[in-house]
Amino acid sequence: MPDLKDFPDVTQLAIPFFVIAILLELFVIRYFRRRGDYETRDTLTSLMMGVGNVVSGLLLGFVAFFVLMWAWEYRIYDFGTAWWAVALCFILDDLRYYWYHRIAHRCRWVWAEHVNHHSSQHYNLSTALRQSWTGTFTGMFILRIPLALIGFHPVLLLFVGGLNLIYQFWIHTEAIGRMWKPIELIFNTPSHHRVHHATNPRYLDSNYAGTLIIWDRMFGSFVPELDEDMPRYGIVKNIGTFNPVKVAFHEWIDMFRDVFQPGLTVTERLAYLFAPPGWSHDGSRKGSEELKADYVAQHPEAAGMPGLPGAGTRIQSNAPVAAAE
Repeated sequence: MPDLKDFPDVTQLAIPFFVIAILLELFVIRYFRRRGDYETRDTLTSLMMGVGNVVSGLLLGFVAFFVLMWAWEYRIYDFGTAWWAVALCFILDDLRYYWYHRIAHRCRWVWAEHVNHHSSQHYNLSTALRQSWTGTFTGMFILRIPLALIGFHPVLLLFVGGLNLIYQFWIHTEAIGRMWKPIELIFNTPSHHRVHHATNPRYLDSNYAGTLIIWDRMFGSFVPELDEDMPRYGIVKNIGTFNPVKVAFHEWIDMFRDVFQPGLTVTERLAYLFAPPGWSHDGSRKGSEELKADYVAQHPEAAGMPGLPGAGTRIQSNAPVAAAE
């Protein structure tokens, strides 16, 4: 049975592979005319975001590890490090990742750190490295506490989490089309993840999977990629900058600017922190539900298709109701 010291930080070990794979994808796109594109400034921004993520992990990673070690002291069991325990830990942590990812798209507090991963208007392997610098501040590492409590050591949790991130690296590409159907059925693939990164209304808030797409199929968030509606990448309101500092902090700044504007109630201020992205106290902005409803109103033939509401679906506006006179 492996010892805990045998489980390294695999994401650090994978960095040379990441670089080689990016160069290989670039070669395939340029010389074999496969789908995909690289833009120098965009790629450099993604690489700098990746470096910043590593640095923030070195500086602040102890916070999550300390909390998980505290939870480990109250464990009800110890699964150990046998191969089956590692496999079980990976599957359960992948489910944990699904719910983290879903929350990240539906709660602005977490979206503020996750949005930078979606900020590129290109979709290639370098986009996978466009990672957050502020993940620790959201506190979402608490989602791993139940796994520590039931008996998975924090070192093992970090190991399988690293494996999950390495898996997700290769699916950030347009150079690979759809794969063998059984693979598409069970695993997250480039096709499924292109949908997740798309801004097309039908694709918003879908395909949250890390490694196993079965979670999206189980929890109703799966949307297939359609040839007639190819993904367009970025965020609904693109930020238009290659400055990594702005990419990392722009949503935090915008969020707190909204929170501290004058004349709001406490409930409205809290909603700017924790309601879905696009919420506004005066109804002046649109979230994903409103954008989907608008699309169906303009394309009624698409009503009820995966990712879109049915015809006549009413979306509750967040605009205030005027008092009766």
